[in-house]
Amino acid sequence: MAKITKLDDIVSLCKRRGFIFQSSEIYGGLASCYDYGPLGSELKRNVRNAWWKAVVQMRDDVVGLDCSILMHPLAWKASGHADKFADLVTVCKKCNTRTRVDHLADAPENIEHVKLEVAQAEASNLGKKICPSCGTIGQFGEPMAFKLMFETQMGANAEDSMTVWLRPETAQGIFANFANVLQTTRIKVPFGIAQTGKSFRNEVTTKAFIFRTREFEQAEIEFFCEPGTDEQWWSHWKEERFNWYLNLGIKKDNLRLREHDRDELAHYAKGCVDVEYKFPFGSGDWQELEGIANRTDYDLRQHQRGMRTINSWYENGKDTLKAKLAPEAEDYEKGPLSYFDDEKKKRYIPYVIEPSAGIDRSTLAFLVDAYDEDEANGETRSVLRFHPSLAPIKLGIFPLVKKDGLPEIGTAMYNHLKKYFNCMYDEKSAVGRRYRRQDEAGTPYCVTIDGQTKEDGTVTIRERDSMKQDRISKDQVLTYMREKLDI
Repeated sequence: MAKITKLDDIVSLCKRRGFIFQSSEIYGGLASCYDYGPLGSELKRNVRNAWWKAVVQMRDDVVGLDCSILMHPLAWKASGHADKFADLVTVCKKCNTRTRVDHLADAPENIEHVKLEVAQAEASNLGKKICPSCGTIGQFGEPMAFKLMFETQMGANAEDSMTVWLRPETAQGIFANFANVLQTTRIKVPFGIAQTGKSFRNEVTTKAFIFRTREFEQAEIEFFCEPGTDEQWWSHWKEERFNWYLNLGIKKDNLRLREHDRDELAHYAKGCVDVEYKFPFGSGDWQELEGIANRTDYDLRQHQRGMRTINSWYENGKDTLKAKLAPEAEDYEKGPLSYFDDEKKKRYIPYVIEPSAGIDRSTLAFLVDAYDEDEANGETRSVLRFHPSLAPIKLGIFPLVKKDGLPEIGTAMYNHLKKYFNCMYDEKSAVGRRYRRQDEAGTPYCVTIDGQTKEDGTVTIRERDSMKQDRISKDQVLTYMREKLDI
Protein backbone atom coordinates (compact mmCIF):
# COMPACT_ATOMS: atom_id res chain seq x y z
CA MET A 1 0.00 0.00 0.00
CA ALA A 2 1.15 3.49 -0.80
CA LYS A 3 1.54 5.84 2.17
CA ILE A 4 -0.03 9.24 1.78
CA THR A 5 2.45 11.94 2.70
CA LYS A 6 0.60 15.00 1.41
CA LEU A 7 -2.76 16.44 2.29
CA ASP A 8 -2.83 17.81 -1.27
CA ASP A 9 -3.68 14.31 -2.53
CA ILE A 10 -6.82 14.27 -0.40
CA VAL A 11 -7.82 17.84 -1.29
CA SER A 12 -7.41 17.07 -5.01
CA LEU A 13 -9.49 13.91 -4.77
CA CYS A 14 -12.20 15.68 -2.79
CA LYS A 15 -12.53 18.41 -5.42
CA ARG A 16 -12.32 16.04 -8.40
CA ARG A 17 -14.89 13.57 -7.14
CA GLY A 18 -17.30 15.94 -5.42
CA PHE A 19 -16.55 15.26 -1.78
CA ILE A 20 -15.69 18.80 -0.68
CA PHE A 21 -15.54 22.16 -2.47
CA GLN A 22 -14.22 25.56 -1.46
CA SER A 23 -17.21 27.62 -0.35
CA SER A 24 -18.20 30.54 -2.60
CA GLU A 25 -15.61 29.39 -5.13
CA ILE A 26 -17.17 31.43 -7.97
CA TYR A 27 -16.34 34.55 -5.92
CA GLY A 28 -12.79 33.50 -5.20
CA GLY A 29 -13.70 31.44 -2.15
CA LEU A 30 -14.04 32.30 1.53
CA ALA A 31 -11.13 31.28 3.72
CA SER A 32 -11.72 28.31 6.00
CA CYS A 33 -15.22 27.68 4.65
CA TYR A 34 -16.09 24.51 2.75
CA ASP A 35 -19.13 22.96 1.12
CA TYR A 36 -19.71 19.21 1.14
CA GLY A 37 -20.56 17.92 -2.34
CA PRO A 38 -22.75 14.95 -3.36
CA LEU A 39 -20.30 12.30 -2.13
CA GLY A 40 -19.03 14.34 0.81
CA SER A 41 -22.48 15.09 2.19
CA GLU A 42 -23.27 11.36 2.11
CA LEU A 43 -19.97 10.49 3.81
CA LYS A 44 -20.42 13.12 6.52
CA ARG A 45 -24.01 12.01 7.12
CA ASN A 46 -22.83 8.40 7.45
CA VAL A 47 -20.16 9.42 9.99
CA ARG A 48 -22.78 11.34 11.97
CA ASN A 49 -25.25 8.45 11.80
CA ALA A 50 -22.60 5.92 12.87
CA TRP A 51 -21.80 8.08 15.90
CA TRP A 52 -25.50 8.46 16.77
CA LYS A 53 -26.14 4.74 16.40
CA ALA A 54 -23.21 3.88 18.67
CA VAL A 55 -23.91 6.36 21.46
CA VAL A 56 -27.73 6.69 21.39
CA GLN A 57 -29.51 3.92 19.48
CA MET A 58 -27.42 1.06 20.84
CA ARG A 59 -27.46 2.26 24.46
CA ASP A 60 -30.21 2.45 27.05
CA ASP A 61 -28.50 5.14 29.12
CA VAL A 62 -28.10 7.94 26.54
CA VAL A 63 -30.85 10.08 24.98
CA GLY A 64 -30.69 12.60 22.16
CA LEU A 65 -31.18 16.35 21.97
CA ASP A 66 -31.12 19.02 19.26
CA CYS A 67 -30.58 22.48 20.76
CA SER A 68 -30.83 25.95 19.26
CA ILE A 69 -27.62 27.55 18.00
CA LEU A 70 -28.60 30.79 19.77
CA MET A 71 -28.94 30.73 23.56
CA HIS A 72 -29.79 33.30 26.21
CA PRO A 73 -26.59 35.34 26.66
CA LEU A 74 -26.50 34.56 30.38
CA ALA A 75 -25.78 30.93 29.48
CA TRP A 76 -22.41 32.09 28.15
CA LYS A 77 -21.88 34.28 31.21
CA ALA A 78 -22.40 31.28 33.46
CA SER A 79 -20.20 28.97 31.39
CA GLY A 80 -17.38 31.51 31.35
CA HIS A 81 -17.34 31.91 27.57
CA ALA A 82 -18.60 35.52 27.53
CA ASP A 83 -15.72 36.74 29.69
CA LYS A 84 -12.89 34.29 29.11
CA PHE A 85 -13.28 32.40 25.82
CA ALA A 86 -10.25 33.78 23.98
CA ASP A 87 -6.90 32.72 22.55
CA LEU A 88 -3.61 34.40 23.35
CA VAL A 89 -2.18 35.63 20.03
CA THR A 90 1.01 37.34 18.95
CA VAL A 91 2.17 39.04 15.75
CA CYS A 92 5.50 38.39 14.03
CA LYS A 93 7.35 41.72 13.77
CA LYS A 94 8.96 40.73 10.48
CA CYS A 95 6.05 39.39 8.41
CA ASN A 96 3.02 40.56 10.45
CA THR A 97 1.58 37.05 10.66
CA ARG A 98 -0.83 36.60 13.57
CA THR A 99 -0.45 33.26 15.38
CA ARG A 100 -1.78 31.61 18.51
CA VAL A 101 0.94 31.49 21.14
CA ASP A 102 0.25 27.83 21.93
CA HIS A 103 0.72 26.91 18.25
CA LEU A 104 4.28 28.24 17.97
CA ALA A 105 7.02 25.64 17.74
CA ASP A 106 10.32 25.83 19.60
CA ALA A 107 13.45 26.67 17.65
CA PRO A 108 16.22 24.02 17.57
CA GLU A 109 18.58 24.31 20.53
CA ASN A 110 21.60 25.02 18.34
CA ILE A 111 20.06 28.25 17.00
CA GLU A 112 20.88 31.39 18.98
CA HIS A 113 17.74 32.90 20.46
CA VAL A 114 16.88 36.53 19.89
CA LYS A 115 16.08 38.49 23.05
CA LEU A 116 12.59 39.95 23.05
CA GLU A 117 11.92 43.58 23.82
CA VAL A 118 8.49 42.95 25.29
CA ALA A 119 8.50 41.73 28.89
CA GLN A 120 5.20 39.86 28.64
CA ALA A 121 6.30 38.07 25.48
CA GLU A 122 9.56 37.14 27.18
CA ALA A 123 7.59 35.73 30.09
CA SER A 124 5.67 33.59 27.60
CA ASN A 125 8.99 32.18 26.36
CA LEU A 126 8.41 33.60 22.87
CA GLY A 127 12.11 34.25 22.49
CA LYS A 128 12.51 30.57 21.65
CA LYS A 129 9.62 30.35 19.19
CA ILE A 130 9.69 30.22 15.38
CA CYS A 131 7.29 32.15 13.16
CA PRO A 132 5.40 29.51 11.11
CA SER A 133 5.20 31.91 8.16
CA CYS A 134 8.69 33.38 7.69
CA GLY A 135 10.82 31.26 10.04
CA THR A 136 12.14 34.19 12.09
CA ILE A 137 12.94 33.33 15.70
CA GLY A 138 11.84 35.36 18.68
CA GLN A 139 10.55 38.45 16.87
CA PHE A 140 7.06 38.60 18.35
CA GLY A 141 4.93 41.35 19.78
CA GLU A 142 3.10 41.37 23.09
CA PRO A 143 0.52 38.58 23.38
CA MET A 144 -3.08 39.78 23.23
CA ALA A 145 -6.41 38.13 23.99
CA PHE A 146 -8.45 37.38 20.85
CA LYS A 147 -12.13 36.64 21.49
CA LEU A 148 -13.38 33.55 19.72
CA MET A 149 -17.17 33.90 19.80
CA PHE A 150 -19.09 35.33 16.84
CA GLU A 151 -21.33 38.13 18.06
CA THR A 152 -24.62 39.27 16.55
CA GLN A 153 -27.67 41.32 17.52
CA MET A 154 -31.15 39.97 18.18
CA GLY A 155 -34.07 42.37 17.92
CA ALA A 156 -36.06 44.49 15.47
CA ASN A 157 -34.24 47.76 16.21
CA ALA A 158 -31.19 49.08 17.99
CA GLU A 159 -33.11 50.13 21.11
CA ASP A 160 -34.65 46.71 21.70
CA SER A 161 -31.83 44.51 20.46
CA MET A 162 -29.46 42.55 22.65
CA THR A 163 -26.10 40.94 21.99
CA VAL A 164 -26.16 37.19 21.48
CA TRP A 165 -23.49 34.79 20.27
CA LEU A 166 -23.33 31.90 17.85
CA ARG A 167 -22.57 28.94 20.08
CA PRO A 168 -18.89 27.92 20.23
CA GLU A 169 -19.88 24.43 21.43
CA THR A 170 -23.03 22.34 21.71
CA ALA A 171 -22.45 21.34 25.34
CA GLN A 172 -24.09 24.30 27.07
CA GLY A 173 -27.48 23.58 25.50
CA ILE A 174 -27.33 20.12 27.03
CA PHE A 175 -26.57 21.47 30.51
CA ALA A 176 -29.39 24.01 30.21
CA ASN A 177 -31.82 21.17 29.40
CA PHE A 178 -30.62 18.79 32.13
CA ALA A 179 -33.74 19.28 34.28
CA ASN A 180 -36.08 19.10 31.26
CA VAL A 181 -34.64 15.75 30.19
CA LEU A 182 -34.86 14.37 33.73
CA GLN A 183 -38.51 15.36 34.05
CA THR A 184 -39.70 14.20 30.62
CA THR A 185 -37.81 10.92 30.22
CA ARG A 186 -37.77 9.77 33.88
CA ILE A 187 -34.24 8.55 33.21
CA LYS A 188 -31.95 8.08 36.21
CA VAL A 189 -28.32 8.89 36.89
CA PRO A 190 -26.02 7.60 35.46
CA PHE A 191 -27.20 8.69 32.03
CA GLY A 192 -26.06 10.78 29.09
CA ILE A 193 -27.44 13.36 26.69
CA ALA A 194 -26.03 13.46 23.16
CA GLN A 195 -26.35 15.88 20.29
CA THR A 196 -24.72 16.84 17.01
CA GLY A 197 -24.79 20.28 15.45
CA LYS A 198 -22.97 23.30 14.10
CA SER A 199 -20.70 25.42 16.28
CA PHE A 200 -18.73 28.54 15.45
CA ARG A 201 -15.35 29.87 16.59
CA ASN A 202 -13.54 32.86 15.15
CA GLU A 203 -10.26 30.94 15.08
CA VAL A 204 -7.05 32.94 14.84
CA THR A 205 -5.42 30.26 12.74
CA THR A 206 -7.35 27.88 10.52
CA LYS A 207 -5.49 25.05 8.87
CA ALA A 208 -5.37 21.76 7.05
CA PHE A 209 -8.48 21.79 4.90
CA ILE A 210 -11.51 20.89 7.05
CA PHE A 211 -9.46 20.07 10.16
CA ARG A 212 -9.79 23.49 11.80
CA THR A 213 -12.44 25.85 10.45
CA ARG A 214 -14.55 28.66 11.86
CA GLU A 215 -17.81 26.80 11.23
CA PHE A 216 -17.78 23.14 12.19
CA GLU A 217 -19.98 20.30 13.36
CA GLN A 218 -19.63 18.71 16.78
CA ALA A 219 -20.83 15.45 18.27
CA GLU A 220 -20.93 15.69 22.05
CA ILE A 221 -22.12 13.59 24.97
CA GLU A 222 -22.57 14.90 28.48
CA PHE A 223 -22.69 11.83 30.70
CA PHE A 224 -24.00 12.55 34.20
CA CYS A 225 -22.85 10.31 37.05
CA GLU A 226 -22.66 10.21 40.83
CA PRO A 227 -19.53 11.82 42.32
CA GLY A 228 -17.14 9.03 43.23
CA THR A 229 -18.06 6.96 40.15
CA ASP A 230 -16.61 9.48 37.69
CA GLU A 231 -13.23 7.74 37.29
CA GLN A 232 -14.98 4.50 36.37
CA TRP A 233 -17.16 6.21 33.78
CA TRP A 234 -14.23 8.21 32.41
CA SER A 235 -12.37 4.95 31.76
CA HIS A 236 -15.50 3.47 30.18
CA TRP A 237 -15.91 6.32 27.70
CA LYS A 238 -12.21 6.42 26.81
CA GLU A 239 -12.40 2.78 25.75
CA GLU A 240 -15.77 3.17 24.00
CA ARG A 241 -14.72 6.14 21.92
CA PHE A 242 -11.29 4.79 20.99
CA ASN A 243 -12.83 1.52 19.81
CA TRP A 244 -15.47 3.35 17.76
CA TYR A 245 -12.81 4.64 15.39
CA LEU A 246 -11.14 1.23 15.18
CA ASN A 247 -14.43 -0.52 14.48
CA LEU A 248 -15.05 1.82 11.55
CA GLY A 249 -11.75 0.97 9.91
CA ILE A 250 -9.16 3.42 11.26
CA LYS A 251 -5.80 1.65 11.37
CA LYS A 252 -4.60 1.10 14.92
CA ASP A 253 -1.12 2.43 14.11
CA ASN A 254 -2.69 5.78 13.21
CA LEU A 255 -4.67 6.17 16.43
CA ARG A 256 -3.64 6.80 20.02
CA LEU A 257 -4.85 8.12 23.37
CA ARG A 258 -2.94 11.03 24.89
CA GLU A 259 -3.64 12.19 28.42
CA HIS A 260 -3.36 15.91 29.09
CA ASP A 261 -0.67 17.21 31.40
CA ARG A 262 -1.90 19.15 34.41
CA ASP A 263 -0.96 22.49 32.83
CA GLU A 264 -3.13 21.70 29.79
CA LEU A 265 -6.30 21.11 31.77
CA ALA A 266 -9.09 23.61 32.23
CA HIS A 267 -9.17 24.81 35.85
CA TYR A 268 -12.35 22.82 36.57
CA ALA A 269 -11.32 19.58 34.82
CA LYS A 270 -10.21 16.55 36.79
CA GLY A 271 -8.70 14.93 33.71
CA CYS A 272 -8.82 14.84 29.91
CA VAL A 273 -7.68 12.37 27.27
CA ASP A 274 -7.53 13.08 23.54
CA VAL A 275 -8.13 10.52 20.83
CA GLU A 276 -5.46 11.53 18.32
CA TYR A 277 -4.99 10.58 14.67
CA LYS A 278 -1.73 10.66 12.75
CA PHE A 279 -2.61 13.13 10.01
CA PRO A 280 -0.24 13.90 7.11
CA PHE A 281 0.30 17.47 8.33
CA GLY A 282 1.32 19.45 11.39
CA SER A 283 4.22 19.09 13.78
CA GLY A 284 4.56 15.46 14.75
CA ASP A 285 1.45 14.57 12.70
CA TRP A 286 -0.64 13.61 15.74
CA GLN A 287 -3.73 15.80 16.00
CA GLU A 288 -6.84 15.70 18.18
CA LEU A 289 -9.99 13.99 16.89
CA GLU A 290 -11.89 13.91 20.14
CA GLY A 291 -11.47 14.82 23.78
CA ILE A 292 -12.89 12.83 26.69
CA ALA A 293 -12.95 15.08 29.74
CA ASN A 294 -13.94 14.68 33.38
CA ARG A 295 -15.61 18.07 33.93
CA THR A 296 -16.67 17.31 37.54
CA ASP A 297 -19.81 19.20 38.65
CA TYR A 298 -18.58 22.56 37.36
CA ASP A 299 -21.09 23.12 34.55
CA LEU A 300 -24.32 22.44 36.42
CA ARG A 301 -23.11 24.49 39.38
CA GLN A 302 -22.25 27.40 37.08
CA HIS A 303 -25.65 27.34 35.41
CA GLN A 304 -27.33 27.40 38.82
CA ARG A 305 -25.40 30.63 39.42
CA GLY A 306 -26.42 31.91 35.99
CA MET A 307 -30.10 31.35 36.76
CA ARG A 308 -29.74 33.67 39.76
CA THR A 309 -27.98 36.40 37.72
CA ILE A 310 -31.06 37.51 35.77
CA ASN A 311 -31.72 40.57 38.00
CA SER A 312 -28.18 41.87 37.57
CA TRP A 313 -28.51 41.38 33.82
CA TYR A 314 -31.65 43.54 33.64
CA GLU A 315 -30.14 46.15 35.96
CA ASN A 316 -27.22 46.49 33.52
CA GLY A 317 -29.44 46.99 30.48
CA LYS A 318 -29.08 43.39 29.29
CA ASP A 319 -25.33 43.92 28.95
CA THR A 320 -24.03 40.42 29.62
CA LEU A 321 -20.42 41.50 30.09
CA LYS A 322 -21.39 44.05 32.76
CA ALA A 323 -23.73 41.71 34.61
CA LYS A 324 -22.16 40.21 37.71
CA LEU A 325 -22.45 36.45 38.03
CA ALA A 326 -24.31 35.61 41.23
CA PRO A 327 -22.28 33.93 43.99
CA GLU A 328 -22.88 30.27 44.58
CA ALA A 329 -25.64 29.52 47.07
CA GLU A 330 -24.60 27.82 50.30
CA ASP A 331 -27.11 25.05 49.63
CA TYR A 332 -26.11 24.67 45.94
CA GLU A 333 -26.35 20.86 46.22
CA LYS A 334 -30.12 21.32 46.63
CA GLY A 335 -30.44 23.68 43.65
CA PRO A 336 -32.68 23.32 40.56
CA LEU A 337 -29.99 21.42 38.62
CA SER A 338 -29.31 18.91 41.39
CA TYR A 339 -30.38 15.27 41.35
CA PHE A 340 -32.14 13.25 44.03
CA ASP A 341 -31.17 9.58 44.18
CA ASP A 342 -34.31 7.68 45.24
CA GLU A 343 -32.41 4.53 46.16
CA LYS A 344 -29.66 6.19 48.22
CA LYS A 345 -31.95 8.94 49.51
CA LYS A 346 -29.47 11.71 48.86
CA ARG A 347 -29.23 14.78 46.64
CA TYR A 348 -26.14 15.91 44.76
CA ILE A 349 -24.88 17.77 41.68
CA PRO A 350 -23.84 15.08 39.16
CA TYR A 351 -20.33 14.93 37.77
CA VAL A 352 -20.01 15.06 33.98
CA ILE A 353 -17.90 12.97 31.62
CA GLU A 354 -17.78 14.66 28.21
CA PRO A 355 -16.71 12.85 25.02
CA SER A 356 -16.53 15.70 22.48
CA ALA A 357 -15.80 14.84 18.84
CA GLY A 358 -15.58 16.83 15.63
CA ILE A 359 -17.64 15.41 12.76
CA ASP A 360 -15.56 17.28 10.17
CA ARG A 361 -12.27 16.14 11.71
CA SER A 362 -13.52 12.58 11.91
CA THR A 363 -14.63 12.74 8.28
CA LEU A 364 -11.16 13.95 7.28
CA ALA A 365 -9.53 11.14 9.28
CA PHE A 366 -11.70 8.52 7.58
CA LEU A 367 -10.82 10.02 4.18
CA VAL A 368 -7.09 10.05 4.89
CA ASP A 369 -7.07 6.56 6.37
CA ALA A 370 -9.12 5.09 3.53
CA TYR A 371 -7.07 6.58 0.70
CA ASP A 372 -4.80 4.13 -1.08
CA GLU A 373 -3.13 3.49 -4.40
CA ASP A 374 -2.41 0.06 -5.82
CA GLU A 375 -1.83 -1.73 -9.12
CA ALA A 376 -4.75 -3.21 -11.05
CA ASN A 377 -4.21 -4.77 -14.49
CA GLY A 378 -0.93 -2.91 -14.88
CA GLU A 379 -2.45 0.46 -13.99
CA THR A 380 -2.31 2.51 -10.81
CA ARG A 381 -5.73 2.93 -9.27
CA SER A 382 -6.81 5.31 -6.54
CA VAL A 383 -9.18 3.72 -4.08
CA LEU A 384 -10.96 4.80 -0.91
CA ARG A 385 -11.20 1.75 1.34
CA PHE A 386 -14.07 3.01 3.49
CA HIS A 387 -15.80 0.78 5.98
CA PRO A 388 -19.01 -0.23 4.12
CA SER A 389 -21.22 1.61 6.61
CA LEU A 390 -19.41 4.88 5.85
CA ALA A 391 -19.19 4.55 2.06
CA PRO A 392 -21.27 7.25 0.31
CA ILE A 393 -22.45 4.75 -2.30
CA LYS A 394 -22.95 1.14 -1.22
CA LEU A 395 -23.45 -0.50 -4.61
CA GLY A 396 -22.73 0.33 -8.24
CA ILE A 397 -25.03 -1.28 -10.82
CA PHE A 398 -23.68 -1.69 -14.38
CA PRO A 399 -25.16 -3.23 -17.53
CA LEU A 400 -22.21 -4.61 -19.52
CA VAL A 401 -23.56 -3.06 -22.72
CA LYS A 402 -26.33 -0.58 -23.53
CA LYS A 403 -28.44 -3.05 -25.51
CA ASP A 404 -30.05 -6.50 -25.48
CA GLY A 405 -32.33 -5.56 -22.59
CA LEU A 406 -29.45 -5.29 -20.07
CA PRO A 407 -30.12 -1.62 -19.18
CA GLU A 408 -33.73 -2.51 -18.40
CA ILE A 409 -32.64 -5.24 -15.98
CA GLY A 410 -30.14 -2.83 -14.39
CA THR A 411 -32.59 0.04 -13.92
CA ALA A 412 -35.19 -2.32 -12.43
CA MET A 413 -32.58 -3.56 -9.94
CA TYR A 414 -31.53 0.01 -9.15
CA ASN A 415 -35.10 1.19 -8.56
CA HIS A 416 -35.66 -1.73 -6.19
CA LEU A 417 -32.42 -1.53 -4.20
CA LYS A 418 -32.31 2.25 -3.73
CA LYS A 419 -35.19 1.87 -1.27
CA TYR A 420 -32.78 0.14 1.12
CA PHE A 421 -29.42 1.87 0.65
CA ASN A 422 -27.66 4.38 -1.56
CA CYS A 423 -26.69 2.91 -4.90
CA MET A 424 -25.73 4.20 -8.35
CA TYR A 425 -26.64 3.12 -11.85
CA ASP A 426 -23.98 3.71 -14.53
CA GLU A 427 -23.99 2.56 -18.15
CA LYS A 428 -21.39 4.96 -19.58
CA SER A 429 -17.92 3.88 -20.82
CA ALA A 430 -16.15 0.52 -20.48
CA VAL A 431 -17.01 -1.51 -17.39
CA GLY A 432 -13.39 -1.35 -16.19
CA ARG A 433 -13.53 2.43 -16.12
CA ARG A 434 -16.82 2.29 -14.26
CA TYR A 435 -15.17 0.09 -11.64
CA ARG A 436 -12.37 2.65 -11.28
CA ARG A 437 -14.82 5.49 -10.77
CA GLN A 438 -16.55 3.59 -7.98
CA ASP A 439 -13.22 2.55 -6.40
CA GLU A 440 -12.27 6.22 -6.17
CA ALA A 441 -15.65 7.03 -4.62
CA GLY A 442 -15.17 4.29 -2.02
CA THR A 443 -18.05 2.08 -3.23
CA PRO A 444 -17.53 -1.36 -1.64
CA TYR A 445 -19.49 -3.47 -4.17
CA CYS A 446 -20.45 -3.35 -7.83
CA VAL A 447 -22.89 -5.54 -9.77
CA THR A 448 -22.51 -6.20 -13.50
CA ILE A 449 -25.40 -7.44 -15.63
CA ASP A 450 -24.32 -9.33 -18.76
CA GLY A 451 -25.59 -11.79 -21.35
CA GLN A 452 -25.55 -14.67 -18.88
CA THR A 453 -27.97 -12.72 -16.68
CA LYS A 454 -30.64 -13.17 -19.35
CA GLU A 455 -29.93 -16.90 -19.52
CA ASP A 456 -29.80 -17.93 -15.86
CA GLY A 457 -30.65 -14.79 -13.83
CA THR A 458 -27.18 -14.44 -12.29
CA VAL A 459 -25.00 -11.34 -12.02
CA THR A 460 -21.35 -10.67 -11.23
CA ILE A 461 -20.72 -8.91 -7.91
CA ARG A 462 -17.27 -7.41 -7.37
CA GLU A 463 -15.68 -6.49 -4.04
CA ARG A 464 -13.70 -3.23 -4.02
CA ASP A 465 -10.64 -4.09 -1.94
CA SER A 466 -9.81 -7.57 -3.22
CA MET A 467 -11.39 -7.02 -6.68
CA LYS A 468 -12.68 -10.58 -6.32
CA GLN A 469 -15.78 -11.38 -8.37
CA ASP A 470 -18.56 -13.83 -7.51
CA ARG A 471 -21.59 -14.99 -9.41
CA ILE A 472 -24.92 -14.83 -7.58
CA SER A 473 -28.60 -14.74 -8.47
CA LYS A 474 -29.86 -11.23 -9.16
CA ASP A 475 -32.68 -11.99 -6.74
CA GLN A 476 -30.10 -12.52 -3.97
CA VAL A 477 -28.33 -9.16 -4.34
CA LEU A 478 -30.41 -7.51 -1.60
CA THR A 479 -29.78 -10.37 0.85
CA TYR A 480 -26.07 -10.35 -0.03
CA MET A 481 -25.79 -6.60 0.54
CA ARG A 482 -27.75 -6.70 3.79
CA GLU A 483 -25.31 -9.24 5.18
CA LYS A 484 -22.30 -7.21 4.07
CA LEU A 485 -23.70 -3.89 5.29
CA ASP A 486 -25.25 -5.32 8.47
CA ILE A 487 -28.63 -3.73 7.78
